[in-house]
Amino acid sequence: MSHRFLIRLIGLALIPAAMQAQALPAPLTERTLRVDYIFTGTDGSSSIALDRLSCFDGWAGRRVHLDELALRGNGQIRMHDAQTGRLLYCNSFSTLFQEWQATEEATRVQKSFENVFLLPMPSVPVDVTVVLFDFHENIVARLTHRVDPADILIRRIGEDPAPTRDLLRSGTAADCIDVVILPEGYTAEEMEMFYADAAVAVESFMNHEAFRGLSDRFNFVAVELPSADSGVSVPRRGEWKDTALGSHFDTFYSDRYLTTLHLKRMHDLLAGLPYEHIIILANTDTYGGGGIFNSYTLTTAHHAQFRPVVVHEFGHSFAGLADEYFYDDQFVEYYYPDVEPWEPNITTKADFSRKWEAKLGQPGYGLIEGGGYQSKGVWRSSEDCRMNTNAAKDFCPVCSDAVRDMVRFYTGD
Repeated sequence: MSHRFLIRLIGLALIPAAMQAQALPAPLTERTLRVDYIFTGTDGSSSIALDRLSCFDGWAGRRVHLDELALRGNGQIRMHDAQTGRLLYCNSFSTLFQEWQATEEATRVQKSFENVFLLPMPSVPVDVTVVLFDFHENIVARLTHRVDPADILIRRIGEDPAPTRDLLRSGTAADCIDVVILPEGYTAEEMEMFYADAAVAVESFMNHEAFRGLSDRFNFVAVELPSADSGVSVPRRGEWKDTALGSHFDTFYSDRYLTTLHLKRMHDLLAGLPYEHIIILANTDTYGGGGIFNSYTLTTAHHAQFRPVVVHEFGHSFAGLADEYFYDDQFVEYYYPDVEPWEPNITTKADFSRKWEAKLGQPGYGLIEGGGYQSKGVWRSSEDCRMNTNAAKDFCPVCSDAVRDMVRFYTGD
């Protein structure tokens, strides 16, 4: 990666952002409330437990549409004013816990998973509610708890944030969508390699029309988090590494599924930095990765398909896009004919009118069976797309629309 590209990206800081920073409405403050939970259960049971509350200065989340959801997600978190009941903030998400519930292992053992959410810190007591849905949109777990900002057990963190390097600086944290890129399995001596890999990732996003047209609404920042060992863990080979985020291949016994289960550790390392979305680059040439909606993207930086894969996985974590390929090898199907998927780029036709039905017949807006891992009963819009194959040149029109819609949801028009 040439230094000219880095300079060009950092130079975009001189371009005014497309939107103006907006003050948070009272009683929200310019601080971040971090709420840690443990989700636990089996294939047929789910429960939510509060783990820890902490806070740090600054709020890098959205300042518009605070009481709206862009997508339903597989779960939601909502914060209400405890006195008036007014909805102050909400967000949706997906989790590895819910993915695991659809595996064979979940039929014979109970497991727990860490989950971390960032909320704007209130100045008054609030009630925070977390709900989880099953694949039929039924609520399967709910927890409501009171958060008093005066609580002495809300731990203050982030007073010594990790070093960073700007890759694309378009404005302040209040103006832009703040994306941090983290190294996994890069030693201190390999940090310059990581910075170069992170620049390639940003360049890959900007080569896709949906991101390129709205690049002035993003900040991309590389975070210096060295690992003790070089490389990442591959359990099927008996290889376990001491890395910053403790990630490994073979998640749910799937060879190429690379994830980290240590979300509290990851957010501890980010405390005090302005961030909304997380991309993790793994120092390996083994193919794999994963992307979880509003949680993180993790992909391998030294495989030949790094460029398309990192964009594909960010499509999951940022825009909530579904996979458009299919193998028909799922232990449990994710999509059913009576439920319209919340992901914007696939449909079961249960409620196709709220997808791209009105655009059928326009270039790129078709209806092709196969998607969401299923060859039957799920439809996508195009023969090929970044969410289908690595050979695709770009997102299909439906996915590009979804990415742009998400950017505007965060930043306003």
